[in-house]
Amino acid sequence: MEKVRQPETREVARPRHRLGVRAGTALCVGAILGPGVLTLPSSAAAAAGPASLVAWVGLVILSLPVALSFAALGGRYPDGGGVATYVHRAFGAAASAPVGWWFYWGVPIGVSSGALIGGEYVALAAGWGPGAAPMIALLVLVAAALANLAGLQMSGRVQLLMVGLLAVLLLVTITVAAGHVQADNFRPFLPQGWTSVGSAASVLFFAFAGWEAISHLSAEFAAPRRDLPKVTLLSWGIVSSLYIGLAVVTIGVLGGGAGRTTTPLTLVLEAGIGSPARMVAAAVGLFLTFGAVNAYLAGGARLGAALGRDGALPRTLVSDTSEAGTVPRRSLVVITVTGMAITLAAAVNVITLDTLLRATSACLTAVTMAGVVAAVVLLPRGSALRTSAIIGSVVIAVVLGFCGLYLLLPAGLAGGAVAYRALRGRGTAGPDRTPVRNSSERSSP
Repeated sequence: MEKVRQPETREVARPRHRLGVRAGTALCVGAILGPGVLTLPSSAAAAAGPASLVAWVGLVILSLPVALSFAALGGRYPDGGGVATYVHRAFGAAASAPVGWWFYWGVPIGVSSGALIGGEYVALAAGWGPGAAPMIALLVLVAAALANLAGLQMSGRVQLLMVGLLAVLLLVTITVAAGHVQADNFRPFLPQGWTSVGSAASVLFFAFAGWEAISHLSAEFAAPRRDLPKVTLLSWGIVSSLYIGLAVVTIGVLGGGAGRTTTPLTLVLEAGIGSPARMVAAAVGLFLTFGAVNAYLAGGARLGAALGRDGALPRTLVSDTSEAGTVPRRSLVVITVTGMAITLAAAVNVITLDTLLRATSACLTAVTMAGVVAAVVLLPRGSALRTSAIIGSVVIAVVLGFCGLYLLLPAGLAGGAVAYRALRGRGTAGPDRTPVRNSSERSSP
């Protein structure tokens, strides 16, 4: 393989406000700990019963090498292009454009599905019925977009508050339900055989997608090489503890009923606190949804600007202001409006929530696979980080195989990216030229 020339780095003016460990951890946890946790314990239990706990623990352990790979890349190559930048450095411009499209156009699908999940929980708790869920989802999308338009510093503060409240609420759920766990609910432990654990793991991967989202914010850190590993380990510890805790109490409290409900969190809370459970579950759902949507819009907006800068999308997506550290507003508007359109399509039953979840998973799995393979090429040979990337690539390859026909979506987006570059008639500027450390900065054509 021809070695890609490494660019010289141009120093740019640092924005006055930069992400630190606390705000970065909040954004990362918000991206990982999405609204899928409201339903995934039930989905996994339906697939494997109590043995779904094996899938939870296995994915928690195996997600660490993937997370560390993205942290290492973000620290070495901080740029708003995220995974697309890493793939560009490893394999060239032709490979990076499809990766950028997978994430950028996967964001509105993902935020729409996440907002709808949260909307259904809130609508059920308030007694409004499922018809109100799309309206709640639209409000969440607008609120998250406004938080991002206020600037990353404001967005980070909002995220820090939301994640803090969310962690407390989930800890309260685990604590109050722990006293109602019954050992008999874990028997038989393997009602459908060991193959069912693999089935549960394929469902649960949606809960572990998101490590690549923080890579698009790597250039916003004051010291990415120092802070990103800290942010990753802190986020992994928080998310892992909450996931496993919720999975245990869901099985332990609900037993066989865990796989027969779409609102397991509400039922688990009802066992511990009674009638107020629905409102508490609604609050958890709202915080989870807002946190995930906020983080993905933040990362997606910066990716769109970086792709516009690099020629993989229209240049109009580059920020309309020259001030460093500002949000790429045009890019943010594009993915927000697209997400709202998808939400409205789901509201009139043009597309189902299950389809949205599977489509998002296919796109994010493809992005994650591209990222860890790029890490294998870019990270130092013989290093522990490169070994982590190799392990991560094997894990993601197995998960990718479970996406089935939904892989047609990333294949179609890859075709669109290639066609756009061909019609544009010129190569991307990207990392092979002079990269900017902040995707919102203007760069010369």
